[in-house]
Amino acid sequence: MDFVFMLTLADRTVKNCLEVFDSISDTGLGHVGFKDIGVDRATLAELHGRIKATGAVSYMEVVSTTSEACLASARIALDLGVDRLLGGFEVAATLEMLAGSGIAYYPFPGRPEGHPTRLHGGPAEVAADCARMEQAGCAGADLLAYRAVDAEPLALVEAARAALSGALIVAGSIDTPDQIQALAAAGVDAFTIGTAAFEGAFSPGKAGLRAQIEDILAAA
Repeated sequence: MDFVFMLTLADRTVKNCLEVFDSISDTGLGHVGFKDIGVDRATLAELHGRIKATGAVSYMEVVSTTSEACLASARIALDLGVDRLLGGFEVAATLEMLAGSGIAYYPFPGRPEGHPTRLHGGPAEVAADCARMEQAGCAGADLLAYRAVDAEPLALVEAARAALSGALIVAGSIDTPDQIQALAAAGVDAFTIGTAAFEGAFSPGKAGLRAQIEDILAAA
């Protein structure tokens, strides 16, 4: 299972993302991402270039809450040339925009609302969304399982996994080795962590971002 390190805190790319990435780029991270808010476009472009220079797979996650904003965020991902676009819910229009770019798209199943985002919807809704997204041509889904308000996180994971033949990514509020082990057992392909690493919540007894990342990599 892949660990996607997100250079984000409270669903925003950290202001000093360039310095932070340079400080941990030698930890063996193979998957690194950011959100489309928190820093300006020029900083995102520079950050993306540095991520790709290490050979890592690059991710951008959309946190926009309106249709227009989702598509504007997808345009940013297209302009940057990221490898994988996560989130959003305007599936058909986003796929049309990304056509021919080589960018793999993983939208949110269920009903994400607010910022930081909370996920509404039960297992049946999530499964139906995953099936519909995959049929439309998405590479998989980005499930906010631990942000759920209407169902148990693992019930949503199991529903999504059963509905998908493509990749299942779980994002948001993952902060313990037990959660990672449960996700792996449920057949999840990748998970994201940002805030828990920056706040030192994953390994509370250890100081520094590097130690958090090393422990997350070990757990994965």
